[in-house]
Amino acid sequence: MAHTLDLESIVEAFSGKNVGMGVDEKALISTLGNSHKDHRKLFRKASKSFFVEDEERAFEKCHDQFVKHLKLEFSRFNNAVVMWSMHPWERDARVVKKALKKGDECYSLIVEVACTRSSEDLLGARKAYHSLFDQSMEEDIASNIHGSRRKLLVGLVSAYRYEGNKVKDDSAKSDAKILAEAVASPGEKAIENDEVVRILSTRSKLHLQQLYKHFNQIKGSDLLVGVSDSSLLNDALLCLLKPSVYFSKILNASLNKDADKGTKKWLTRVFVTRADHSDEMKDIAEEYNQRYGETLAQNIQEKIRGNYRDFLLTLLSKSN
Repeated sequence: MAHTLDLESIVEAFSGKNVGMGVDEKALISTLGNSHKDHRKLFRKASKSFFVEDEERAFEKCHDQFVKHLKLEFSRFNNAVVMWSMHPWERDARVVKKALKKGDECYSLIVEVACTRSSEDLLGARKAYHSLFDQSMEEDIASNIHGSRRKLLVGLVSAYRYEGNKVKDDSAKSDAKILAEAVASPGEKAIENDEVVRILSTRSKLHLQQLYKHFNQIKGSDLLVGVSDSSLLNDALLCLLKPSVYFSKILNASLNKDADKGTKKWLTRVFVTRADHSDEMKDIAEEYNQRYGETLAQNIQEKIRGNYRDFLLTLLSKSN
């Protein structure tokens, strides 16, 4: 019976039975570290999803997938600590570079960096890009992405937005009309409209909030509800107008039990990039609670294991 309980503890620590992220290092140390070699043999024989019997050579060997699984799960905490230790500018520069290497499905990360950072932090990320990769961020994006997406992304990362508290309402209303016409224009995608790109890549976030109100009044519909068939343009609007909604959706997707390996990595990115901005992280946590009916801390506690869980909860506590 003792062996059975130990086996269950080990499997649980490896996150093999329940869908989750991270490993329970303390449980592995106390259970596996103190085990006898016969005990470990019993574990290998009983864990068919982890090991396969080589009957000809009389030993149990690891499934390749199990080895990959362990490397990934043990790395989550390490990667989070490394990212947290980096200068925020370097961290963002590396996120953009990684997005360019991975291709289309990751271009939303460039939007995220460009649209949710302060003007100074975005400028800093561009400086870090020079230092790390011996070229400008704008140059690299323009060289690797083509068409309307290139125009939008280069415009967004090149921005140095005004962050004061003054907004010209007549100008915001005029921009709202331009955006409304671009969205309604048959045969033309909003992302291909030069005026739309100009507005989104140069106007202050306070100006865009005022534009948002006028647009909704003009159109009688919400600007953030599928105004474009371009996911990049929709992500840009959400990041600029309601970043807490954007990040809460990212977190929910990463914590979903059916999330793929890439989506699960979003969890680390959001925590390490937003935790130093306590007001933003607090807004994200509150939005998450309202949107999904449970606290972010509760979900982390239930679905994440070991040092990785403890580290994320520590970062989250900075917003309290």
